[in-house]
Amino acid sequence: MIVLPAPSRAEWERLADSMLLAVRPWATDTHALIHLPGPMSASGRWSDGLEGYARTFLLAAFRLAGASGDDPHRTAEWYAQGLAAGVDPANPDRWPRFGECGQAKVEAASIALGLHLTRPWLWDRLSSRTQQRLLDWLAPMVGDDMPQNNWLWFQAVTGAFARSVGGAWSKDDFDHAIDSTDRWHAGEGWYSDGLSGGSHRNFDHYSGWAMHFYPLLFCDITGDAELALRYRKRLRLWLSDYARLIGGNGSPLIQGRSLTYRFAALAPLWIGARYDATPLAPGLTRRIGGLMLDHFVNAGSIDSDGLLTLGWHRRFPAIRQVYSGPASPYWASKGFAGLLLPADHEVWTAPEAPLPIEEEDFEFYLPAPGWTVSGTRSDGVVRVLNHGSDHIDPAELATDDPAYARIAYSTHAAPEMTPPLDSSATLVDTDGRAAHRRPLSTLEPGVSRSRAHWPADEQWNPFHSPETTYRLGPWITVASVIQGATEVRIVRVDEAHEATHPGPWRLRIGGWATVPDSGLHSSLVGFAGLEVAETVLGKDTNPLGPVSSVPVLWSAGPVEFGRIYAAAVHLGGSPPTALPELDITAAVVAVRWPDGRVDRVAMPPV
Repeated sequence: MIVLPAPSRAEWERLADSMLLAVRPWATDTHALIHLPGPMSASGRWSDGLEGYARTFLLAAFRLAGASGDDPHRTAEWYAQGLAAGVDPANPDRWPRFGECGQAKVEAASIALGLHLTRPWLWDRLSSRTQQRLLDWLAPMVGDDMPQNNWLWFQAVTGAFARSVGGAWSKDDFDHAIDSTDRWHAGEGWYSDGLSGGSHRNFDHYSGWAMHFYPLLFCDITGDAELALRYRKRLRLWLSDYARLIGGNGSPLIQGRSLTYRFAALAPLWIGARYDATPLAPGLTRRIGGLMLDHFVNAGSIDSDGLLTLGWHRRFPAIRQVYSGPASPYWASKGFAGLLLPADHEVWTAPEAPLPIEEEDFEFYLPAPGWTVSGTRSDGVVRVLNHGSDHIDPAELATDDPAYARIAYSTHAAPEMTPPLDSSATLVDTDGRAAHRRPLSTLEPGVSRSRAHWPADEQWNPFHSPETTYRLGPWITVASVIQGATEVRIVRVDEAHEATHPGPWRLRIGGWATVPDSGLHSSLVGFAGLEVAETVLGKDTNPLGPVSSVPVLWSAGPVEFGRIYAAAVHLGGSPPTALPELDITAAVVAVRWPDGRVDRVAMPPV
């Protein structure tokens, strides 16, 4: 196997410098706000301008701290001027206060963390008046109400920095973040980003770029070595799983919200290396870092002006969340945390080591998120069958979010940003409207159930509003087994007598969405009850390209309650050479793979 060299540390520095220089023309004269081009977030232009300052400042902090203050582009001076202007209450370009803009609480954490990391070169050289104004700006964070998720760490990190320089802080804030994080720990290093209705089901990249990132940096600021031991142990466990979720193309899993943060997904690997909290060989950490950075840069994530765009590869507006603004992608700055490691650190000097997916095929189950993982060395593809995570309160119905509610996710294929279609098993009513899957219930590994429901107002809104009302349909039970690149998806629909959306409905199963020239083969073959095939084409619906296609299978007529439907769903570098055979009885499906392996799936009763 040929292992191409990853970018050197100097190349990481040069890219950081070019990204920082590229945003300067978009700053106000005082440098306090950076108004990058693009549509505003829901928080408005003022907030977005602060976000432009804070998130690029975090990148500047990694660059300065890692270079021990060597500053060829006078970055510290440039950001110091913006900081002084941002906290000046008389400046027209001042930063919004927390009472004026809740999003400012998020950006405060980046500013506080950046100041901690660069203290000798920035904070200690600020005037006493500017220092006090900054502490006055941060002070209202103390004791403030925060969303019960990773935002608690914005409060804790901000308070920890303030305490270190004589500002306001609260032990209660610290304790609340620590205790909540312990409750969110779902085992083996996996964090749910907050609790939803008492269930752990919020699993995505926030586990790495927030829940494993801030706690150890918090301990760095506070000097709490005992607490750090707890977080280091969890991060070691999590990274052993996470390394196997990176594709041979360098891509992380294309799943979850805030995907536009892109290579922020590298943050926990660098933090693990910095705090002796990783099971990965130094050369493997470097290999993952270089592959992922190259993956995004080579795919066009940085435009001709040197700016990160809203998207995954190219600019792709449909990936936005309501909180996404033009500067939101700069949380990718966290992916440069490796610059905190000095040039002689073994991550930068050890020979590179291959990724798990570059060494062997694998298949394993992750009980915390309810994911079955399959990786194939021949094409570098990692696939996840999702029967556990949907980012919703189990007591609430919701419209499907493509980033959470699909049955399958991958490092090489992205979900369509549309109502349920690809990687789905759903009912379609006579008006052509597909039922939604959220919330789902995990019945056992690889098996989940959801209540088919349709928004009464016929509006598809992945950002669920509690005011939305739904018409209820039957129950859908889905089971998945996988070998290599091929999944067998088994579906049963059961009548619900209290249904408020009468049938008939047809069952529709969607395969993987792919884009032209991806080098991937996506296919869907019906085994039982799925006689009608078609290919659905998309335009500007997929993060990986402007044109996409999804293979689809339908039941020929209305779905039959209690009947077993099944299909083979394939995603790989080549078509399957052979398909499994199915032996279906009323309650058990035996899947006989070409190599002789047999998986038996007992479909649970309603």
